[in-house]
Formats: sequence, structure tokens, C-alpha cells
Amino acid sequence: MHPESQDNRNITLSPNEMTKIIFLDIDGTLLSFRTHRVPASTIEAVRRARQQGVKVWIATGRPLPFVSNLEGLEYDGIMCVNGAQCQIQSPQQTTQDVAVIHSQPIPRADVERMIAEQRRTGLPVVYAGNERAILTAPDGIPSAVDEIFTYLDIKCPPLFEPEEALSFTVMQIIGFYEETDQKHIIGDILKGCSDTRWHPVFADCIAKGTSKATGIDHVIRHYGIDLSETMAFGDGGNDIEMLRHAGIGVAMGNASDDVKAAADIVTTSVDEDGVANIINKLVLPQ
Repeated sequence: MHPESQDNRNITLSPNEMTKIIFLDIDGTLLSFRTHRVPASTIEAVRRARQQGVKVWIATGRPLPFVSNLEGLEYDGIMCVNGAQCQIQSPQQTTQDVAVIHSQPIPRADVERMIAEQRRTGLPVVYAGNERAILTAPDGIPSAVDEIFTYLDIKCPPLFEPEEALSFTVMQIIGFYEETDQKHIIGDILKGCSDTRWHPVFADCIAKGTSKATGIDHVIRHYGIDLSETMAFGDGGNDIEMLRHAGIGVAMGNASDDVKAAADIVTTSVDEDGVANIINKLVLPQ
């Protein structure tokens, strides 16, 4: 293991002394973009951490219908759509067993304005709720849309007319617009939303005031855990607030420089056992 310490907060943590809950991003942290699977080392390290009583939560920008490829991984809950939906849920639980501790959907007026914008411009948009996601593309599906879902190893949602988004509660809008259009989309269309971008082709739009950092606060308040007892792993731009906020923020070796700068520790990449290296060193008894 060769983690590069950022020394932002002078971390001096003895094994198994402080961390009571771990938050794990999915893409580029749990899942390799090369294999689209969770490394066996991560599965084992997480299993051992939970045996020691440490809570483990998924912390992803993905909406619930897109949470996949986590076979073999044990966890206690899912924070999805960048903290807008937080629910206690293990891989063995059915939908009826899920306990929602926080949910903040996108305002319906924003959905209505986005539909009107699509009719005007042909903008491709994915609308995602907690139980379904739909693709809407009035002028046809650009190749970039298919390429993104292939890249993430996620099945592309079914195609519908934009108005179908009014038939369910929308938690996330995935807009395939350029960064240069951000001011117009967020300022004029999605007035109750903020967006984050970890890929140049699209942006994740969720209810304003929501982030993985606020999601952490909802989760630890439920458990009675102090912020200093949290650890978070991530690699993307939507992880920066979470890494800065957590008691210990860990950036993956495959993260960009701005993500690494936000963390306390930089571990190795997802394909080089990055998660397991830190859990084994800082969380598990030696």
C-alpha cells in the first residue's frame, strides 16, 4: 500500500479507535470502470469491518434503479442521488423492509419546466424516481447517451415521452447538456435544483441544498454517531463535499487532483485495492 497523505487535518488514528460508519461511493470507488465489479479485497474488508460493528453505507450519485453490480458486498444502507434519498437497506432486504430516513424530491414545477425545455430544444433527459427511471429524447437518442450507459454498465432506461415524468415522483434529472448551458438550465429551468458534473456529457440535477455531505448528516443523526466518527471514500467531483465533511475523507488513487486535494488521505486506485488498503490499516484491528 502506498497512500499519499494530504495531512489536511493531521490524521493520527489508531486502528479501530474512532470510525463507526463508512460511506462508499460506487463508480470509481467500489466499482472498477475496467471490470464493473467490486474487487474481492473490498468485499472482504467491508465484511470484516461490519463484523467489528462498523456501519457501511453506499453513497452514490446514482438513483435507486441504477444501483447495481454490488454482488457480494455487505452494507447497512444506501444514500443515493447525492444524498437526496437515504434509506436503511441491506442486500438481503425486500422493498417492504426498507426504512427511509430522508427523502427530498425535485419540485414538480421544475419537472414541468424541464419538459417544456425539452419540447423547445430536443434536450435528452433521464428522469429517475426511487422505483423507475425513464429516458426522454424528443429529437432522438444521441450516441453519447448510449455510450454513457455502456460505460457505466447500466441498462439504458426505456424511452418515453417527456410528459411521462409527471406520473411519478422525480428524485433526479440527468440532463445531457453542456457545461456552458449550466447557467440557463439551473437558473431558468431547474430553479429548485443544483447540479453536479463528474462527466463532460451530462449533469446530475437534484433538489437544491442536497449533497452527499448533507446525506451523511441525516444518516449519522439517525444512528447517534458523531461526524468525527465517519469515514468516506470517493473519486468524483460529486464526492468533494463529502470528503471535506467526513471525519476522514479518502480519495481514490484514480481521482482527479481537485478531489485528492479535498481529502485527508489518498489511497491507491480502485483496481489496486484502494478501499481495502485503508479499511485494513485504519479501521480493522491489527
